[in-house]
Amino acid sequence: MAIDSKEYAHLIIETRDTINKVVKNNLGDGILFSAGTDTSIIAYEAIKFNSDLSTLTIAFKQGNPKDAQYVKKMVEFLKLKDHQTRVFDVEESLENVPKVVRALKTFDPMDVRNSISIYIGLALLKEKGLSKILTGDGLDELFGYPWQFHLSEEELYKKQLDMWAGMSFSSKPLSKSLGMEVKQPYLDPMFMDWAKKLPMKVKINIHNDEKYSKWLLRKAYEEVIPKEVIWRPKAPLEAGTGTDALSIILQEQYTDVEFAEKKKATLEADNVQIRDKEQLFYYEAFRKIFGKPSEVFSNPNNDAKMCPQCKGYVKTRIQFCRICGAYPI
Repeated sequence: MAIDSKEYAHLIIETRDTINKVVKNNLGDGILFSAGTDTSIIAYEAIKFNSDLSTLTIAFKQGNPKDAQYVKKMVEFLKLKDHQTRVFDVEESLENVPKVVRALKTFDPMDVRNSISIYIGLALLKEKGLSKILTGDGLDELFGYPWQFHLSEEELYKKQLDMWAGMSFSSKPLSKSLGMEVKQPYLDPMFMDWAKKLPMKVKINIHNDEKYSKWLLRKAYEEVIPKEVIWRPKAPLEAGTGTDALSIILQEQYTDVEFAEKKKATLEADNVQIRDKEQLFYYEAFRKIFGKPSEVFSNPNNDAKMCPQCKGYVKTRIQFCRICGAYPI
């Protein structure tokens, strides 16, 4: 929808002032840096208070990391003194699967796949002696995802209310498992309260004939952060790091016959429906560590629902099973 600059001019100043405050209130000694809109803004504000901020970018060797070109641009622009791109391979990914599964208590393929890069990054920052790490968690949930663009304003607001009620981010349990702490400026109550009250037309709107989420934040920083970075399209974590390739690579872990046999055996023994070979790989780690989902998540309450695929009980308003990734349930 068209929007007159007079309608949001005051919000530009308010946006930058609010973000500056919450970054200052949630400073870390390092940042997992994708050079997406979210982390680029945080890094821009954070170096005002800590010019020695360590920045780390994670890239999967066998994938096609979409963050790389933007990271290079932002490292040069911000003159980052301590930046490293950490490349990891399939072997290292698979070695860390049990650690990720243990920390998250899930075998949801997307969650595990995304979280492997976060875990490796956090572990590396810990080796450097860092303990408080900045992340860009929460901005998409507060401002909307591209896959929600087709919804009416009323429908989108309802979806956001449901997401806000159940927001969780893997960086929290992953960092805790390493004895670290993540700092999440966008989840600061000050920022969340402010963002939730914004009109939808400044959260999602048009720029150069394309629809964007986080529209107001992009407008607020487009004159101080390179435009190709601030207006870059949304790239899911797995695409940014390249770990989306794992879903294909893990198809080679089992022959079709092995997969069929294991899938059948899992259904008969555990009453768990396995969807594909990647999920089976993660489930085998989960099963070894925790046992059957129906026994691990066996205490229903008034708000919990049994997942038809893994038989664990989950509390969800968005019909999503955090245990196995089934949707809708």
